[in-house]
Amino acid sequence: MRLLLDTHVWLWCLIEPVRLVRRAASAIENSENELWVSPISVGEALLLCEKGRLESDTDAWGKIASSLDGGRFVEAALSFGVVLEAAGVRLPHRDPADRYLVATARFYDLTLVTADERLLQVPRLKVLPAR
Repeated sequence: MRLLLDTHVWLWCLIEPVRLVRRAASAIENSENELWVSPISVGEALLLCEKGRLESDTDAWGKIASSLDGGRFVEAALSFGVVLEAAGVRLPHRDPADRYLVATARFYDLTLVTADERLLQVPRLKVLPAR
């Protein structure tokens, strides 16, 4: 399975894995599955660190940055195709990051792992609930 981790799910994997439900945790831990992360999520994580909203007993940004070099995650590039797909994404809220994550999942044919109830209801989106 090819899984796109929503920003909060990716951060939970790195900092608070106990927050994931068993099914999502098992899918993420399964080495046969690909774990994709969007540069949009990396940007969101940076903003959370700058605002002091990530609580961890370790250096959160250091842990996040080092995870990107470990080869565990596939970069879901923000390509022309993703941006064109995003033009057709309609969400009940105005979060541009969510719009690009939905477009990324659709464009690359990925399953979005999320706990966001609003995203779990998006048409034409494969999802795996994380809570």
